[in-house]
Amino acid sequence: MPQLSSKYFLLRVASRRVCLCALMSLLLSVSARLTAQRQSSVQADSSIPPGIHKIRHVIIIMQENRSFDSYFGTFPGADGFPTKDGAFTVCNPDPKTGLCMSPYHDTFDSNGGGPHFATASLKDIDNGKMDGFVSQAESGRKGCGNPDNPVCTNSVMADVMGYHDNRDIPNYWAYAHAFVLQDHMFEPNASWSLPSHLFEISAWSAYCAKHDDPKSCVNELDAPGMPPTWRGRLSKQFGGERNGPLGTEPIYAWTDLTYLLHTHHVTWGYFVMKGVEPGCKDTGSKPCRPGKQNAGTPGIWNPLPFFDTVKDDGELSRIQPLENFYQQAHDGTLPSVSWIAPAGKVSEHPPALVSVGQSWVTGLINAVMQGPDWKDSAIFLAWDDWGGFYDHVIPPVVDENGYGIRVPAMIISPYAKPHLIDHQTLSFDAYLKFIEDDFLGGLRLDPKTDGRPDPRPTVREDVPILGDLAKDFDFNQQPLPALILPEHPVTDLVARPSAKKMSPKKSSTTQTK
Repeated sequence: MPQLSSKYFLLRVASRRVCLCALMSLLLSVSARLTAQRQSSVQADSSIPPGIHKIRHVIIIMQENRSFDSYFGTFPGADGFPTKDGAFTVCNPDPKTGLCMSPYHDTFDSNGGGPHFATASLKDIDNGKMDGFVSQAESGRKGCGNPDNPVCTNSVMADVMGYHDNRDIPNYWAYAHAFVLQDHMFEPNASWSLPSHLFEISAWSAYCAKHDDPKSCVNELDAPGMPPTWRGRLSKQFGGERNGPLGTEPIYAWTDLTYLLHTHHVTWGYFVMKGVEPGCKDTGSKPCRPGKQNAGTPGIWNPLPFFDTVKDDGELSRIQPLENFYQQAHDGTLPSVSWIAPAGKVSEHPPALVSVGQSWVTGLINAVMQGPDWKDSAIFLAWDDWGGFYDHVIPPVVDENGYGIRVPAMIISPYAKPHLIDHQTLSFDAYLKFIEDDFLGGLRLDPKTDGRPDPRPTVREDVPILGDLAKDFDFNQQPLPALILPEHPVTDLVARPSAKKMSPKKSSTTQTK
């Protein structure tokens, strides 16, 4: 074996030292990150009630476009319409008549609502006066080809002050009476459906420039990357040309909850109903031809297929047809976390029928209750945004994105505290927090600890004002029995008459019933 020169030997040694130093630096960095995550988890564990782990299946059902007051404004004990001497004390000025429109019982099965993008939200709230709903509805675009466009008003009259009650939505009221009604659930973002559904799965809405580069994402409340069918035909407030020509796919490079679930081997499923895709092209007043929706057609209610994390983790197959949910509920094989996205007809998004949406949701809940997984499930039922409908509660402000206006929300579970009205301040961020506490030891979508930093402005799950869903449960109680309800209950809902026969109900006061 030839001898090495002293110079060459010293170079080899120096090289090895550099490599060892680099390796040690890398190991120390990784160790420090893991330690920080473990410490974060341990700290969170001390505040997580141990009984939370009795919940092995979280099911999130997200309906569309209703405010809290429009469904539960007269629910006994809830923070509903203010009254005095049996009359409502709130109203909204009608610019067309000069009168003030009070809340009224609306028996029409199909409603219109009003514009519900960020500017409309600001005008509805009107610096806390909550009096811009009627004027926004009357100024919104009429006769839209795509009724899901948030600049649109989906009726010939302003019906945003109309409300439904036990006579119209008896199943929803029955769930609220038997389980938990949350009367301070705010939309996490002060905008429309797409940002809300992005917050539902990731606690953020953003526009990204590069794939697999979370740092290329910037905060975007109104116009995140649009699905292919929404691009190229949108007004300036929704991104305009920035979103690219029709057919261009968006880039969702920031971190969503499935990334943490996959990393920690927690099962999940996103279940999509076949039907009409909500994202057909809006060409003005001409009807558009909506595409067919299924698990393979990403849209404003099904954004997960565009997330880099889902694709990189090889988890696109977890975005499934709704039929799989019914089968898994029957078999007792539901994943730990389920999200359910409707099709337009059953979504309750105006002008879809309220009765059809209630029947669909009842069928979903019945399927869970009649299956083996009911015993350890928690169903979170909510509506994604306010849809332009009136609500009287001023939303809190936690950052530049929200909160938005109140929406209806309930928890249905064997361990839900019966007959509870939860007055905590909540948003859909509380869903993520509950899932993280239950299945991830309290780890958060936090750029400092999740291993995939993005520039989100706020770790929403840790906002001090956010309530804790665990308080809506009694993990020591005798589990509540299933509440199987008829899928087609008798209601007072009626078909909307022709425009000539419609007459809005406007007055300074309206008697409650």
